[in-house]
Amino acid sequence: MSEITKKLLENTSKPLGAPALLVLEDGAVFSGTSCAAQGEVFGEICFNTSLEGYLEVITDPSYAGQIITMTYPQIGNYGVNREDCQSEKPALRGLVVRDMCQVPSNWRSELTLPDFLRENNVVAIEGVDTRALVRHVRDNGAQRAVLSTLDTDAESLLAKVRASESIVGVNLAETVSRSEKATFGIDDLPKTQAFALTAPAPAKYKVVAYDCGAKLSIFQNLVRVGCELTAVPWDTPAEDVLAMNPDGVFLSNGPGDPDAVSGTYTQVEKLLGKVPVFGICLGHQMMSKAAGAQIEKLKFGHRGGNHPVMNLRTHRVEITAQNHGFGLLFPTLGELIPEESAGETEHRDDLRFWVEKCVAPVVRNEKFGRIQLTHVNLNDGTAEGIAFLDIPAFSVQYHPEASPGPTDAHYLFTAFSRLMDGREDYLDIDIAADRLAGWKFGGEVNA
Repeated sequence: MSEITKKLLENTSKPLGAPALLVLEDGAVFSGTSCAAQGEVFGEICFNTSLEGYLEVITDPSYAGQIITMTYPQIGNYGVNREDCQSEKPALRGLVVRDMCQVPSNWRSELTLPDFLRENNVVAIEGVDTRALVRHVRDNGAQRAVLSTLDTDAESLLAKVRASESIVGVNLAETVSRSEKATFGIDDLPKTQAFALTAPAPAKYKVVAYDCGAKLSIFQNLVRVGCELTAVPWDTPAEDVLAMNPDGVFLSNGPGDPDAVSGTYTQVEKLLGKVPVFGICLGHQMMSKAAGAQIEKLKFGHRGGNHPVMNLRTHRVEITAQNHGFGLLFPTLGELIPEESAGETEHRDDLRFWVEKCVAPVVRNEKFGRIQLTHVNLNDGTAEGIAFLDIPAFSVQYHPEASPGPTDAHYLFTAFSRLMDGREDYLDIDIAADRLAGWKFGGEVNA
């Protein structure tokens, strides 16, 4: 930072932070100043491309073990409203921004983001060239990083980060899951959001939700479509879940390597075919693992609110919110069934092949029969959703609850209720008619 910049900052309402350093395991160094708690943290560097919703991102338990870089330049400009938080406390390791706003402007704001971060002991750095950092991660892939306000010696930090633990092979879900079951109903919906949202549907379905690091807004959206939720720990035995006699089972989002969360997917294997199941993000991976599929680690993951996904059943494109670093390898679910895959017999690594053919291919799975590819990421051709055709179960890789993000995928909560009603066409919903469902500004769409 130049001397003139220091002098300018000294005469503004923005305090001048202490020096801070971000060092990646490949030796890349990014300098800045501290803008939250003091400390030294290690995690996997990642980036989120959302233009808004920084509080929901920061409090998403799926970021456990990671240092988040926000690509939008100014963060904190509308402050913090605690009812928008997605968990009781942030699970991320650290935060990287270009500019941290110290004086927010919003009628719902309760406190500044820097104060919230300090309150939760989150280390953050500002003044970083986040465009350069994101380009570096895109080119070189996700990797370990260290963020420090205590040690600003690059060589020292490089040695430390190369000795730190990777998130691969680590069960991070158990670190953010609840320790005992809890219920969620209409009375638990945030009161400060009532100005924008219509009244929820009356409770109709009894649903057990595996909490592997669930975002609260996902539970809230399930409640809004008529679900009475009982959330249970990540490793709850399937026998205990079935003993609750649920109308359906929900598998939540969560952090880290799905291969390490055997305590969940071994139970999911026992549940599939016994009760309707809906999985989101890590829940999608848990269903895939239960069916015997392989999971790959993506180069730099999908994180943000602008990822285009094709629904192969309706041929509609959804702009989706995503947060994951691992993904399903669809060909590992089984061999293609030619008569249900437009005559095709060979798998393709790039699943945009099926987008071009306007076909939702079907494989024969050894455990659960036919499984259909329902959604494909249009950016990189990876799998974004599957449906089990011989048992009542489906899952998607992205987050449909719009916290933060677009509302295009809201229909998936409606689809789950239709699945529990026994409808075969549960996924065939026009998103143009559903995307504003539940919002007061939706007009006749809400009727």
